[in-house]
Amino acid sequence: MNSTFTKVHSEILRGMKLSRCRKCGCMRGTLENLKASLPLLKMKDAGELLKSVDEWSSQLEPQEYPCFGCKYCIPPEAMTILTVKYPALASSTLSSCEIKISVNSWPPVEGEYTVLDKAAPVAVSTLSSVNLEEKLAKLKPDGLCIVGKTETENIGIDKIVKNVISNPALKYLVLSGKDTEGHQSGKTLLALWENGVDKDMRVVGSRGRRPILKNVTPSDVAAFRKQVRLKDMIGCEDTRKIAKAVKELSQEAKSATTGCGCSCECNTQPAAKPAISLTLRKPAAAVPTVTAGKYDKAVKLDKAGYFVIMPSKKDGNILVEHYSYDNKLLRKIEGKNSREIYFTIINNNWISELSHASYMGKELARAELSIKKGFKYVQDGA
Repeated sequence: MNSTFTKVHSEILRGMKLSRCRKCGCMRGTLENLKASLPLLKMKDAGELLKSVDEWSSQLEPQEYPCFGCKYCIPPEAMTILTVKYPALASSTLSSCEIKISVNSWPPVEGEYTVLDKAAPVAVSTLSSVNLEEKLAKLKPDGLCIVGKTETENIGIDKIVKNVISNPALKYLVLSGKDTEGHQSGKTLLALWENGVDKDMRVVGSRGRRPILKNVTPSDVAAFRKQVRLKDMIGCEDTRKIAKAVKELSQEAKSATTGCGCSCECNTQPAAKPAISLTLRKPAAAVPTVTAGKYDKAVKLDKAGYFVIMPSKKDGNILVEHYSYDNKLLRKIEGKNSREIYFTIINNNWISELSHASYMGKELARAELSIKKGFKYVQDGA
């Protein structure tokens, strides 16, 4: 084997000799990811390693915990060695970590958490502090909707995003308890809220081992970041302090609601302060004002192709067909609103010219408006 495969083999073998690794979800998930990714390399060394992976999988013991919380977590470190050498494998990993979503109940994603009041505005993650969940649930602080642990920086965060955006009552997410040193699920949640994800659904700015979200979309992430504010209490296991924070945030949520029962633009109350303290910047120096000029030039030809936009008043969807310049249909993109569609196009690099992107943003907004207002949509020429 070449040096990369030798290192991966050595690391996994070292972990398999430890009882705690054989019972851990980290090892189980890593072996599943290796099964999914190694065949893509089509190399003899990859095939040899895959044989060992199959043997190791048969030696796993019944899982007792999703993550043991080791400072140096052997299985994902081994996976990182492989994906650093072969970056293309990153998108094929975590393939076994799919979550089941129910549309008939809330929360829609099953997990180890306690629901207290579905209409309350505050959720609490106890990160890797498992016992903290039960203690907070017994206290039942006013305003607490749901409390549970979040031990991984990928599937755990997928579940939080799905559960939050499916409950519009939730306005705050408190991060408490100990953060796992390797996975850093708490810090990854903060990075997600502040920075979002890149085109590969990797959380921007996270130092977690595998901060790649596989079960949510860019529009899900955008909705999550817009809907809730995060309260950073990472490291705190004092139930009274956490309960006090929950009550204060609940009161802020109530004060931000008008007499009409909404938190919209008609709000006459002062806006709630951000739950995360932001660094204040000095006022910007005076800048020149530029008057926009008139431009008669057409949109620059985009080598990535062109789009045909077709809104449907019947089902409320917008269908976009993407063609190459030899008029070959490349793909169809369908969504309920313009935002979902243009983020899907941008994140997949299906558009390469800024002028074309501006044009698409304008046209998709017009298409969405035509559905809402009932007028006939005719796509403008670029």
